[in-house]
Amino acid sequence: MSQSASTLKKLSFELGGNAPFIVFDDADLEKAVDGAIASKLRQSGQTCVCANRLYIQEGIYDKFAKLITEKVSKLKQGHGLHEGVTHGPLIHERAVEKVKSQIQDAVDKGAKVLFGGKPATNLGPLFHQLTVLGDVPRNAIVNTDETFGPLVPLIKFKTEEEVIELANNTEYGLAGYFFTSDYKKIFRVGEALNVGMVGANSGGITEAALPFGGVGWSGFGREGSKYGIDDYIVIKSVVVAL
Repeated sequence: MSQSASTLKKLSFELGGNAPFIVFDDADLEKAVDGAIASKLRQSGQTCVCANRLYIQEGIYDKFAKLITEKVSKLKQGHGLHEGVTHGPLIHERAVEKVKSQIQDAVDKGAKVLFGGKPATNLGPLFHQLTVLGDVPRNAIVNTDETFGPLVPLIKFKTEEEVIELANNTEYGLAGYFFTSDYKKIFRVGEALNVGMVGANSGGITEAALPFGGVGWSGFGREGSKYGIDDYIVIKSVVVAL
């Protein structure tokens, strides 16, 4: 920004996220689990809009934890060109260490490993097992730091008001997701989430027609769609007297 200020150049930044993924008691459980896997584990968790914190309402928590663990256990890691492989390596060894440290931190504070939990050294130095953690406490580092890896942390909540406060308790605001069958709640929660992009009953939110961008430390401005051009144009008015 300082380099652009002298000539008043316009800018747009996308600076990462810490996306909440909320599942309410009234959600379609199968769709919510599939959406969570698609959002959290796409590219082995290495996208800026990946779900980072999964908040599951207590009434369905046990069922959700069991179902997502079963489905994750059926995924296959390995070389991307090998048949049946669904997930590949991380970008470098520091990424593997980050996943390890967040798992260890959560476990030390009371979380339980439901699946995975360790580096997949049999596959190579850049692989970490797809991991599901249950009963993750709210003071675990994964609540505040973007993982950018294949870690699925499940955090229990009671009320809508509580989970909105938890979801918005971050400096970042790129994406957010939630699942519910209540259409009044869709609009209420969608507006309450302090993010630039919201997925309601969907684990995917990006397409060419939609502007991409966030709020807070996730950047400013928008990319893509016709709205992405607005950051780089100046409106000119011509008044004609008749």
